[in-house]
Amino acid sequence: MLKSAPIDYIQRTRDQYSALNYPAYNWAQNPHAPPWQPLQKPLSECRVALICSGGIYARGQIAFHHKDDNSLRLIPADIATSQLRTSHFAYDQSPARKDINCVFPIEPLRRAKAIGKIGTIASCAFTFMGGIYSQRKVEEQLAPAIVSHLIQDEVDVAVMVPV
Repeated sequence: MLKSAPIDYIQRTRDQYSALNYPAYNWAQNPHAPPWQPLQKPLSECRVALICSGGIYARGQIAFHHKDDNSLRLIPADIATSQLRTSHFAYDQSPARKDINCVFPIEPLRRAKAIGKIGTIASCAFTFMGGIYSQRKVEEQLAPAIVSHLIQDEVDVAVMVPV
């Protein structure tokens, strides 16, 4: 198996923002991070949600804007991947447009369910565009909206896919 060095995402992000002539990215630091919570039941019995910051949206939904868009898209868990699109300013979307699963791994999640590795998939996946400059808007609007949906759908585990 070919081994490679880990990707330095912090430096990569700094380089991307610099290349786009954006101000330096102001990394968020959460002083109120919740403590680690072990699963209360086996993963094979858990309801799992997918949360992605790759700017994925479904055909018919509004594409993400390219400057500080902190809106949320709910993607039905049973959607055909051919109906998914991307809109994001900070990464090369070519691979995602060839195979959306590289930024929105819904098919691997479906396979995990099919073989009994997870219990069920949440009714919707949650997508937004990463690289949001307003940490306040994320903390006060986006994150609470996601949490509200997770609680309403009785989700046990969230798979978070950063881009």
